[in-house]
Amino acid sequence: MVRMLQACGVRHLFGLCGDTTLPLYDALARLDHGITHFLTRDERHAAYMADGYARVTGRPGVCEGPSGGGATYILPGLVEANESSVPVLAITTDVATTSAGRYPLTELDQTALFRPLTKWNAALDTPARLPAAMRQAFRAMTTGRPGAVHLSLPFDTQKAPVDAAEIWAEPRHRSFPAEPAGPDPDAIAAAVDLLSRAKRAVAICGGGPVIAGAFEPLARLARALDLPVATTVSGQGAIAETDPLAVGVVGSNGGVPATRAVVDAADLVLFVGCRAGSVTTERWRSPAPGVPVIHIDSDPMVIGASYRTEVAIRADARLALQALADAAEARGDLPAQGGAARAAAAWQGKLAAFAPLAGSTERPIRPEAVIAELQDTLDDDAVIVADPGTPCPYFSAHYRWPRAGRQFITNRAHGALGYALAAAMGAQVGRPGARVIAAMGDGSFNFCCGEFETLVRYDLPVVSLVFSNATFGWIKAGQDAGFGQRFYNVDFGRTDHAAVARAFGLKAWTVEDPADLRRSIREALDHGGPALIDVIAQPLHEAAAPVSEWVA
Repeated sequence: MVRMLQACGVRHLFGLCGDTTLPLYDALARLDHGITHFLTRDERHAAYMADGYARVTGRPGVCEGPSGGGATYILPGLVEANESSVPVLAITTDVATTSAGRYPLTELDQTALFRPLTKWNAALDTPARLPAAMRQAFRAMTTGRPGAVHLSLPFDTQKAPVDAAEIWAEPRHRSFPAEPAGPDPDAIAAAVDLLSRAKRAVAICGGGPVIAGAFEPLARLARALDLPVATTVSGQGAIAETDPLAVGVVGSNGGVPATRAVVDAADLVLFVGCRAGSVTTERWRSPAPGVPVIHIDSDPMVIGASYRTEVAIRADARLALQALADAAEARGDLPAQGGAARAAAAWQGKLAAFAPLAGSTERPIRPEAVIAELQDTLDDDAVIVADPGTPCPYFSAHYRWPRAGRQFITNRAHGALGYALAAAMGAQVGRPGARVIAAMGDGSFNFCCGEFETLVRYDLPVVSLVFSNATFGWIKAGQDAGFGQRFYNVDFGRTDHAAVARAFGLKAWTVEDPADLRRSIREALDHGGPALIDVIAQPLHEAAAPVSEWVA
């Protein structure tokens, strides 16, 4: 197994030891392999670390865990990665094949557990199959729509020898997306023809262009058509948000009325690597049904799932956008769409609402003030990982990303709390020269605080930022908006998060006065090691959060 991981280009491995893992750990201890293993405090966070690592490196993330409880704990991370099109390999070890069916401790039908939730899944009953299975796992992870895979290794299979001649891997499967598929030329011609007749078209980019590295062809196409480019939360980074044609995030999470107006006024929508799901389209109301749609996606099941599609382009986002940009530039007779003016109007509307809150001196601290201070303080290459509760909509709406590329990470597929810290640690391992911020609510803090020990043990300079408001804010905001303010079982006691962080060995600050925000952020960044800032923040149900269901 270790030699196959080495052949596949694996440099980092995240996981947690267990009885069934002893042969694997012994091999890692004995052999010269160049793989750094990070011991985590639970398997769920090992998978989240692999996820964050994959997103910033463009290489598959690899995590491991033992049988039984370890397999069940690692599963949530694979679910998120698979639905987010992130290649993560989970290696779970298992009881010996000679013990199966005889009620050994931790026996579990792992392939049945992982089958519906992964792109590829296998268990090895014989060591001879290991090299081929590993190659198959990396091929499945990185080709087509990337996703998560699982491989189960019984105890005795790990200990058995493997034919050295079979230990080889395909170099092209060491990164993703591998073997990208190009578009049908007829579909490209039809799309350009449709775009040439539009007057108020808009592109909405999901995570696909970011995964594919489609930044340059997207910018070319936008300029050729004077086309405004909006993104989903997962699509942030497809275009620099300082670009004159960038609209920012649209949808019910992170979108605002000014950005929604761009989509509502469109006479054609180009979806790129975007599922057009409930959040992006505000429950399929924006764009309205009937607006002509061009849809690009590497997964044919996505195209047409939510909207009737005039032109379907099943292809890698980078290759499809390259072909569209080439065709648009070659025509040279395309009318201006007024994209820059429409994008500017969206930002003006957004900033008009944001600026007074960002400058507020009220207590508890407005989340907008935190965003503004980070925007002014962080370097352009910073990576921010946000949990899906309190932090996500504020960063999505108001943090203006100054360059294209993967700089914002959040778990938008299933939105489990407790993701940000571990994913930020994986991102820091994968991009060691970047400043990495883990933003979370205090509900999320309690899902993940055990990993602060891991953070300190490896001296990863992640700065954690906690929006502390003593409630499960997203749910309380829903009760406030849609259930007559009948607040039930969503509030909990306030934790001194800074004190907890210090107990783990972090440098920590508590901030209650907005005037202290900038100094605390700067000191945390200058510290150069693991740090935490506990911000006593306004709860979501009292705030002007950019979430349309709450403010409609």
